[in-house]
Amino acid sequence: MAHREITLRDGRTLAFAEHGSPSGRPVIYCHGTPSSRVEGELIVDDATVSTLGLRVIVPDRPGMGYSQPQPTRRIVDWPNDVVELAAALDLDTFAVFGSSGGSPYAAACGALIQSRVRLVGIMGGVAPADAPGVSSAMSRPLRMMFRLGRIAPAVLRTLFRLNLRAMRRGGERAGERMAAWAPEPDRLILQRPGVGGRFMACFEEACRQGPAGPALDVSLIARPWGFALDAVKVPVLLWHGELDGNVPVAAGRFLAGAFAHCQATFYPKDAHLSVPLNHQQEIFGALAAAFDKRPTN
Repeated sequence: MAHREITLRDGRTLAFAEHGSPSGRPVIYCHGTPSSRVEGELIVDDATVSTLGLRVIVPDRPGMGYSQPQPTRRIVDWPNDVVELAAALDLDTFAVFGSSGGSPYAAACGALIQSRVRLVGIMGGVAPADAPGVSSAMSRPLRMMFRLGRIAPAVLRTLFRLNLRAMRRGGERAGERMAAWAPEPDRLILQRPGVGGRFMACFEEACRQGPAGPALDVSLIARPWGFALDAVKVPVLLWHGELDGNVPVAAGRFLAGAFAHCQATFYPKDAHLSVPLNHQQEIFGALAAAFDKRPTN
């Protein structure tokens, strides 16, 4: 879980990890919610992305992991952090790739810093809370989490704190209980050696500074995002599992129709975790190919 840090213009620390080839085509990966930069340890296979010539950069969002909180932050503030990160790493243009709750942040980059973003990738992405038919298709826990994020963030912070405590006390049994509730494709993934531990580490690291950061992340996603999806004019690649028990496939279908230029792939036999872990070569290969198609602005 090694990481690097930069200091932003406002004095905040932004932490990030890297995977793949240091000289590869840059992809800034926006982690899920509640999660952190260690999601890269779970999702990104270093050998695969290195072979594809990709450099995958995974920053902690403010208040999570080692990135310092940003008072009164909004989703539309994230592209500014990304631009500063890119400047620190001497990146001219780059792809952004959002997984699950990271998709609004990736889309915001596609909408607000289009001159820097070559393409946007969305994997198992959440849709806006007011998207037709999406809320009713959510799992009960996700629907409750979003509702608390909107109307009772203090309660959500308490729940995250209790979940973290239970996870730490439960040890391996916590992972087994988590796998038992997952759809079959994800249950099989979570039973692989080390996967359940890395999955839980994403949440634990998100709460390194306490539950306020990840709880705010949920609150922001559950409210209006502050930009229009059709403002994303760069190419969008989207992947979603039709058996996803975390983010319903209705969200993916809504997003596929909302972006101006979207190529969507739906996997009928996959869920939330199984999409990236079973289709690693295909997904990152498509990102690499699409990166090369669009000329540098």
